[in-house]
Amino acid sequence: MCKRTGWLWLNTVRFGIIQREAKRERRIMSQQTITIDGETLNLVIQRKHVKHINARLRNGVLSVSAPHNVHSATLDEVIPDLARKLIRRMHAMQVNREEDALKLARLVAARFPRPVDVQQVQFVTTQQARWGSYSARTHTIRLNAVLRRMPRWVLEAVVAHELAHVEHLDHSLAFWQLLRQVCPDTDRANAFLAGVSWLAHQWPDLPGVEQQLLARTHLEHGDDRDRADAASGTDTALNPT
Repeated sequence: MCKRTGWLWLNTVRFGIIQREAKRERRIMSQQTITIDGETLNLVIQRKHVKHINARLRNGVLSVSAPHNVHSATLDEVIPDLARKLIRRMHAMQVNREEDALKLARLVAARFPRPVDVQQVQFVTTQQARWGSYSARTHTIRLNAVLRRMPRWVLEAVVAHELAHVEHLDHSLAFWQLLRQVCPDTDRANAFLAGVSWLAHQWPDLPGVEQQLLARTHLEHGDDRDRADAASGTDTALNPT
């Protein structure tokens, strides 16, 4: 066999091996749908010659590549955590594009007797123990990401609360007087946030029928006629507390 023929034969063999490996990798693929933290994703798992489990989230598709020797049970444990991290990152990127929050924060800051400098507003998913914070060093307001879905007046109240701490570090009477002066909706917003927190903690333990009532209907207090009927024993008014 001449050198050229041997070279062609060797490369043909190599090409065949590469093709077989590629087909093998394409065969070892699974697709399914999963729901993580309320996000429904199309999950695609592909076995590859890689050292670690890698994941990418794009357009609702969670693509996972894993070594051939990783057990399916291990993937079942790891994938939800990877998905949560990618979902949080995606949400953070989305909400941080919002410019309205910065405009609102500067309007609120201008109401204070001594206006507060606000250079940046960030919605974050890592701030789980409080609604917001303000850094006097960086002039940045950090807000819990769930606030971006709440009414504007609630966001305004949280911003005002954090900026009021520039003047009063505690929750003294002077703090509340200043805050209510700057943001008249303070007490209303506090009640709203208390309700949100209560529901978030109680939701997993609520019976399914109650979850459906809260999720699908707009509950209101009854009118005077409803109250009169309830008082006479002919009806029962639904008054959520």
